[in-house]
Amino acid sequence: MVYDVAIIGGGVIGCTIARELMRYPIRAVLLEKESEVGFGTSKANSGIIHGGHHGSPNTLKGKLEWLGNQMWDTICDELGFGFKRIGELTVALAQEQLPTLEKLKQQGEEKGVPGLEMWDQERLLREEPRLNPDAIAGLYAPTTGVINPYEACFALIENACLNGLELVTDSLVQDIDQTDDIWTIKTNRGEFPTRFIINAAGLWADRIAQMAGVQPFTIRPRKGEEYILDKRLMGLVKRVIFPCPTPVSKGILVIPTYDGTIMVGPTAEMVDDKEDLTTSVAGGQTVFQMVRQVVPGISPRDCIAEFAGLRAVTETEDFIIGPTDKKGFINVAGIQSPGLTAAPAIAEMVGDILRDEGLPLQPKDDFVPSIPKPIHFVSLSTDEQIALTQENHHYGRIVCRCELITEGEILDSIHRGARTLDGIKFRSRAGMGRCQGGFCTGRCMELLSQELDQPLAQITKRGGDTWIVREREEVAK
Repeated sequence: MVYDVAIIGGGVIGCTIARELMRYPIRAVLLEKESEVGFGTSKANSGIIHGGHHGSPNTLKGKLEWLGNQMWDTICDELGFGFKRIGELTVALAQEQLPTLEKLKQQGEEKGVPGLEMWDQERLLREEPRLNPDAIAGLYAPTTGVINPYEACFALIENACLNGLELVTDSLVQDIDQTDDIWTIKTNRGEFPTRFIINAAGLWADRIAQMAGVQPFTIRPRKGEEYILDKRLMGLVKRVIFPCPTPVSKGILVIPTYDGTIMVGPTAEMVDDKEDLTTSVAGGQTVFQMVRQVVPGISPRDCIAEFAGLRAVTETEDFIIGPTDKKGFINVAGIQSPGLTAAPAIAEMVGDILRDEGLPLQPKDDFVPSIPKPIHFVSLSTDEQIALTQENHHYGRIVCRCELITEGEILDSIHRGARTLDGIKFRSRAGMGRCQGGFCTGRCMELLSQELDQPLAQITKRGGDTWIVREREEVAK
């Protein structure tokens, strides 16, 4: 049995491509090396849908940024993950930064981005009174949004599977062969013959391309450290706050996340290790020193969690998307910022490439665009909460006190595909609050054990060997 398309990589790019391709009557499989989709770069980014004006229109990522931006509203309406357009401000603290703001505004206007405005100091501080009073101007973009990228991955892949995608997780690609027009992907979970391969492997896309024997390129990671602040700071700023960007980074940002917490970061450090997800004292000092120049009221004492993500950077600093010299092998590589924003446009572009390469793609009549929306108990009215708990008693039991997440929401996360503690965390927010799982981890593990029919010793944080407890007999030895 031969697949029409095999997608390697289950980040937001692979998941968006998978959903797009399931609009057509083809046989497709997605191979992901982690235990769940979205567990790589996609769960460790800033969660911003960029306004469309940051990328140069002369680059592929600059062209796809605005196209992708406009598509997220429809996808969110259909799939029900967290997404809100809150706008952004790029702030100038000195006269010499004003030309940068003007350049960004011009770039956006060339691409048709609406609503871009230059705000003077008075307007800036009236709208965002917590900004540094020395700020002299800001570029306002209403098209910027915030999103829960891991929720988006889960929803996209759930919908893709509903429409016929085959998902294989814990599947590490070990080799790739080609015989005539058929590729064979060899993994630790068997072999997958396919006519077309979509290389969306993120940080490892260069290794996958090397296995296939296509024209080489190099991915080098750029590490970004992010710091999450206590929810008591909700409302400190209303919009995403950017400093003036540099040639390699959009800067260290202040981000009001979709769920209300403030996040600050990221750094931009080139590293050699594609698995280096460490944070550092120096990184934390850099982040808080920089953001306090723009929003002085932010303090490292308010940090409740920190993490690092790795961006897949090529020598050109641009996306690599297109067919290769080996028929049927298509690269979707080097997808760094604004990759999340551009993802829906990238998916449509991949569909066009597959058509050009000879894969017939005629829309099918029975594509189902939506999935049942998850329940967020805390966002319901009191009357709705009472009615829900009377209908299902699991919603009357709070498991995560910090975020007020119920047992019903955790069970729903498991039934939708969560197989790990992080799978529950990123679907429901259980464990994301002030105590970072100190109270709710035990009950989440019990529910996973119960629903998956696995002993507690087999429950992991994020798959692989990330176990939480050991059997008593093993400890005794």
